[in-house]
Formats: sequence, structure tokens, C-alpha cells
Amino acid sequence: MAATHRIAAGTVIAAVCAVSLAGCGTGDDSGDGAHGPQKAGNAPAPGKAVRLIGDGSTAYTGLQPHLTAPERLRPGQKPPQFVVFSWDGAGEDSQELFSHFREVAKANNATMTYFLSGVYLLPEEERDQYRPPRHSPGSSDIGFNDAEGIAETVKQLRLAWQEGNEIGTHFNGHFCGADGGVGDWSVEDWKDEIAQAKRFVKTWRTNTGAKTAAPLPFDYDKELIGARTPCLEGQENFTKAAAELGLRYDSSGVNDQVWPKRTNGLWDLSMQLVPFPGHSYEQLTMDYNFMVNQSGTSTQGDPAKHDFWGDQMRDGLLQGFERAYDGNRAPLIIGNHFESWNGGAYMRAVEEVVEEVCTKEEVRCVSFRGLADWLDAQDPKTLKKLRTLGVGEAPKKGWTSFLSADPAPAPKGVPGAPAAGR
Repeated sequence: MAATHRIAAGTVIAAVCAVSLAGCGTGDDSGDGAHGPQKAGNAPAPGKAVRLIGDGSTAYTGLQPHLTAPERLRPGQKPPQFVVFSWDGAGEDSQELFSHFREVAKANNATMTYFLSGVYLLPEEERDQYRPPRHSPGSSDIGFNDAEGIAETVKQLRLAWQEGNEIGTHFNGHFCGADGGVGDWSVEDWKDEIAQAKRFVKTWRTNTGAKTAAPLPFDYDKELIGARTPCLEGQENFTKAAAELGLRYDSSGVNDQVWPKRTNGLWDLSMQLVPFPGHSYEQLTMDYNFMVNQSGTSTQGDPAKHDFWGDQMRDGLLQGFERAYDGNRAPLIIGNHFESWNGGAYMRAVEEVVEEVCTKEEVRCVSFRGLADWLDAQDPKTLKKLRTLGVGEAPKKGWTSFLSADPAPAPKGVPGAPAAGR
């Protein structure tokens, strides 16, 4: 986002990310389906009453549409290949990339996760409401927004959620590195930051004066179940805070392509290392990291190389997908920003990957919520066995043999559990 106004082609985010090469990475309590698996066909009935929350910036509108109930693997069943596409600091600006990738997702049977930066819903003139930990009031390394930018971002958030996508958080001021960066924040600092991120979402109508605008159609206290920290810093204390607050997953680390496990009670759904075509080392599945290893911290490198760099990212992601799809079937986690770095090379790469993989047989392109719901529905013994498979390692005797042991009974209420009394 530009220093004081609308999101500006990712230039400020690039400068912030440059600090770290790791990436950039009170309502009605009824209807708490947002906390866990939901049934298919759960769109609100036509004419269903909207119950406003607080000042009407958000509302309870029923269970989220277009979510499908996760199913427990049957004995010997090959796992589906999950792919998660996620966006850090999601907001709509003149590039219209939020709206564009919403359409890309719909066209390719995909849902995604949008990590909203809370300050993208806070106007510049209200910046002093933000009290960032270890920084002066009104500070932000990604600026704030204006009324038009907030209205456009809210529109996209509303539509994205109604289409089955997830709205997470990328927190607020995006402070990286030394001098008060998130890597030094305490558990209490993180709790404060999370509370402020929620508050800006829940009060955007008051803060912009748009008191008759349509609300966001969800209760953010229930919708918010996971996050990715700025520059992938501060994960240890963040996850402690997140676990205490009841969040379900974190995507702030760097993993190999293996099956997820819980850390501090949260699913560790971090991005992963995939092949980097033309190099002997692997690359994190994020646009920023590909850029740094191609054009350095310059967001607009040699134009003659833009096509090559985009192809390199696309091919690396596809190689990572193929070795999982043909191997251990570990979920592939991909992170990005809405940006125009190197002539939009990385946006093209991501779009081509979506089009290539999300329509394949046995592939599910889902949000982090969808993946977490599926993991929660599985037999823990099955997941433990899946974690014994290395990167790209398929079961030597095939999936039927590998997962043929009788699973433990499904917990009550989980899809696949026996009926009561049986």
C-alpha cells in the first residue's frame, strides 16, 4: 500500500520485505460453523435475515456458502492432492488483482486464502487509532488507505467470502527487522496486534463514515482462524498467542514438502521449498523469494528477463506439485502478494499454475480453512503414517497397502463416524 493512500503496485511491500529474504511473507454466537467442518450446500436461504454485529461493519449471514464437508480417508484410499494459494496483505487497488484472481479461482474450481492487512481498512485520517506494539501511534510500514480503496477492498472481501474463500490476517503495520520488528514481539504484543486487526475490520463503516454501506457478511471473530506473519518473523511467540486465542493454523514458516503436523496446538501450514529450475538449491513457494533470487531487491529488473523469470517460477511450482502428486501427496502451500514486480511475471506464473493444476483429477485447490478442516477429520494414526513419507516419496507397495490398516473410529460428529447406538 502506498505510504498514505491506496495500494501502489507492491513497491512499499517490496521495500519492507527486503529486510528479510525469508518472505513476506461482539456478535451473535449462534451458527459457529466457521470453527470447523461445514456441510455442503450451506448457503443462506433467500431472504434470510442479516444480523448486524457492532456498528454494522460485519454481520452474521449464516454458514459460509460453497464449503464442502471433509471426508475421512477410507482404508487404503489415496489422499487427494491439496494445493493452497494464499495472498499476503490482500487488498484491491488500481491493478484490480484481487478481483482478477477471484475470477481465476472461480474458473478453475478453486478457493483461496486472503490474508487481509487490518490497516487496509483504516483511513489515513484515522491512523492514530493504530497503536502498534513497540512503535509510536499511527506508525505503519505499509501506510494506510483512503475511502475509495477501503470501499473497493471491502467489496472484494465480501464477494470472496461468499464464493467460499477464506479471510485471514496479515496483521497491521508490517514491521520487519530490528527496532521493534515483529520478530522481537512478545506473546502479549501479538495478542494486542491481533485484537487491533480484528477491530479495524469490525469498525470500518464507522472509521470511513460509510454507515449505510453493506456489511462484510461474516463475524470476523469466528472467520479469523489463521495467519502469516510479516516477513515470516516472530513465529514462535505468535503461535503461542494464536493458540491461546483459539486460532487453528499458522503459515509463517518454511517447510519441506511433507505432511503437516501440529505445533503449539496449531496446524503448521507453512510454505515449502520446491525446485528452482537452473539451480542446485530449492526455493520458497513465494513470489518475493523468486524475485530476490532473480533481480535482487529491485522490483523491476531487466525487462528482457521478465518472461524467463516468470517461467522459472511457474516451472518450479509445477515441479513441486508433480513430485507431491506422484509421490507423497503432501499439500502444496503457495504464498504471494498482489504486485506487479518484474512486469507482472509472478502474477502470470501463479495464474498459469492455477490453470494447470486445479482442474486435474484428485486435486483440490482449497483455502487453509478447507485444508485444516480435512486434517481435523482424519484419523491421527493415518496422518502420522503419512508423515513418514519423505519429499516426493510414494509408498513402495502402493497406497492401498500403505493405508490399509483399520483406522481408529472417527470422533463423534466427524464425517464418517458411525451413527449413535451402533
